[in-house]
Amino acid sequence: MKKILITGASGFIGSFLVNNALKLGFEVYAGIRESSNLRYLNDAGINFFKTNLADKKTIRQDLLACDKFDFIIHNAGVTKTCDKKMFEEVNYKYTKNLIEALYETNRMPEKFIFISSLAAYGPGNNKTLAPVKDDDVPKPVSLYGQSKLKAEQYIKSLENFPYLIFRPTGVYGAREKDYLVMYKSIKSGFETYIGSKNQYLTFIYIKDLVRVIFDALKSDITQKGYFLSDLNNYTAYEFNKIVKTELDKKTISLVFPKFLIKE
Repeated sequence: MKKILITGASGFIGSFLVNNALKLGFEVYAGIRESSNLRYLNDAGINFFKTNLADKKTIRQDLLACDKFDFIIHNAGVTKTCDKKMFEEVNYKYTKNLIEALYETNRMPEKFIFISSLAAYGPGNNKTLAPVKDDDVPKPVSLYGQSKLKAEQYIKSLENFPYLIFRPTGVYGAREKDYLVMYKSIKSGFETYIGSKNQYLTFIYIKDLVRVIFDALKSDITQKGYFLSDLNNYTAYEFNKIVKTELDKKTISLVFPKFLIKE
């Protein structure tokens, strides 16, 4: 039975990764913090790997306390924070700490999957709608994107490191909370936009994202990065219209200038 460690296991994406790994017959270790909410991690087959990614010494000790993992999906990260320094601290430094600890304990897995984000490369071209490609020059426009890019660049700098990088677009599905705020706003009678109603959006369903990740574990491919979406483009207006139709709601539209929106 293959052993897999999934960090950030208690979150939206992480909990789906854990559930799918169990269904596929992996020996599953859910990487969590002491303060993690285990609401979605209640299966008796889950092993918990509690560690502190901020402290490399602690990670080393915890890695040495168990057998080597065959696979690691590093999903832990922060997407929103009031402390801007935490983007780089969590998304870059914690990733670096984990990988260095793997080297130092001789616990390198067969494959290390890093869950990055489209934000690491920045928005695509709204005029041509040309897909963003792995060999494009990254132009992140947020601190979150910059921190994910820095982690990617570190990973790519490592010689013979068996990584795959996945950059999903907007991930939706049960347990997701960010889009839920928008749904609730529309249900209350307001639809909001940042900059323009014609902003282009792309999405991927959580179960499709998870399926791709586990299919990748079975492949021989390493040292590549991929963007993941459902291959459709939507304007913000079209997306809100779908939600309004499903909720059977009429709304008041509010468009906020981009300069009013903080990181």
